[in-house]
Amino acid sequence: MAGVSETRPSEGAVALMREWLEQLEGVRGLSRRTLEAYESDVLSYLGFLNRHWGGPAGSATLAKVSIQDMRAWLASERKRGLAARSVSRALSAVKNFHAWLAETKGIEAAAVTATRGPKSKDRLPRPVAPDAAKRLLETVEMQNLTPWVAARDLAVVTLLYGCGLRISEALSLKQKDAPLAGSVRISGKGGKERVVPVLTVASEAVEHYRDLCPHKPGPEAPLFLGVRGGALTPRPIQKAMQTARMQLGLPETATPHALRHSFATHLLEAGGDLRTIQELLGHASLSTTQVYTGVDQVRLMEAYAAAHPKAAG
Repeated sequence: MAGVSETRPSEGAVALMREWLEQLEGVRGLSRRTLEAYESDVLSYLGFLNRHWGGPAGSATLAKVSIQDMRAWLASERKRGLAARSVSRALSAVKNFHAWLAETKGIEAAAVTATRGPKSKDRLPRPVAPDAAKRLLETVEMQNLTPWVAARDLAVVTLLYGCGLRISEALSLKQKDAPLAGSVRISGKGGKERVVPVLTVASEAVEHYRDLCPHKPGPEAPLFLGVRGGALTPRPIQKAMQTARMQLGLPETATPHALRHSFATHLLEAGGDLRTIQELLGHASLSTTQVYTGVDQVRLMEAYAAAHPKAAG
């Protein structure tokens, strides 16, 4: 049996990984959460190689990774309970790491590039029906007996459904962003900014919350506050949504993020342009919006051709 020391990656391998992560952060501007996920995946991979080989996975041995090694690693990931999607994400991180090793250090491992991840069915989002979304918003407001907290929760979920925001984006808004008159500038994934129109009902919900809120912080403070005046975390909103959907008999898929899906799908069903919806959601790829809304390939290509006239020629 391998000793404890054999489960730890060598200092050289860890140093290479750190350098790779610094490059990703500096050049590609990846978020801290993404970098932490990459680090976790690659550390797990390096630890497996140590156990698998019975010795440290150093810079020299990383060039000797074989197809058999990769298959054994993927099997071990599934064995410890990871879903196919999570294993695919880990493989993507490992491939990225090895591609960087090949490009910057001359450490090439062709077997890694040739490895295919497990097949998984794309999980299409499940939007909430328009009438159910309306009832959800009304019921969420009833989950807290403190008026300003109830108004706060309603304001947040109204932004998710009315503007298609991620919950992290809504909670990242600052006091100086209010009042949300007409539109708001959002910093999304990867630091990409977009301007999102704000419906009157959403801006009024935010102002109602602000009028009732007993805390009066400065302009740089978070717009949405917890009961003690600190930054609001996603958990209270998730909990309010959970209770509300149980009261309404809605499925577990009726989450805060489902309201973002619903925004996109309902806008599309009302005749919205797919390309515009892509911009509102902050998706880098039109195909991501396609999956988000469940739109078929024909409509996707029509939107692509409209956005890129040369593609139609």
